[in-house]
Amino acid sequence: MSEKKMTSSRRHHLKSLVLGIAKDILEKEVVQVKVDKEKYLSENCPPLSMPRSAQELQELCKKLHLQIDQVDEERYDLESKVGKASKEIEDLKIKVVDLKGKFKKPALKKVCMSADAMLQALLGSKHKVSMDLRANLKQVKKEVKEESAEQVGDWRKNIEDKAGMDGR
Repeated sequence: MSEKKMTSSRRHHLKSLVLGIAKDILEKEVVQVKVDKEKYLSENCPPLSMPRSAQELQELCKKLHLQIDQVDEERYDLESKVGKASKEIEDLKIKVVDLKGKFKKPALKKVCMSADAMLQALLGSKHKVSMDLRANLKQVKKEVKEESAEQVGDWRKNIEDKAGMDGR
């Protein structure tokens, strides 16, 4: 499939249109920021009336110091919350890396351990539990075959009999 190439004049025209629209959006954002700032200042910062006497000036200073203290406390609380959140984020990032499995799993080694040793390792040295697995097995008596004892005899003689021709 072949795409039609755009002519340079068309490309420049579209680029200028996009830049014009972006310029208008940025200008609107600047105006909106100014309006928001004025609105915030009018709500939270009443106009400053200069005191006429020294006592009024001292009261104004005390009031401003209380407001500064309050703002500093809020700032400190927010900074501590942000610090805790960033630490938690770092811990979670580390957990994610661990869970992704970037680390190679080591090859497991064979361990020769009896059942008693395993129980002692699992339960600790305080618990003495012996697990005799052979105690529950049935006892089977072996019957010795007398015929097999006779056949064992002299093996040379046995071979000569089977070979035939009297050992030739």
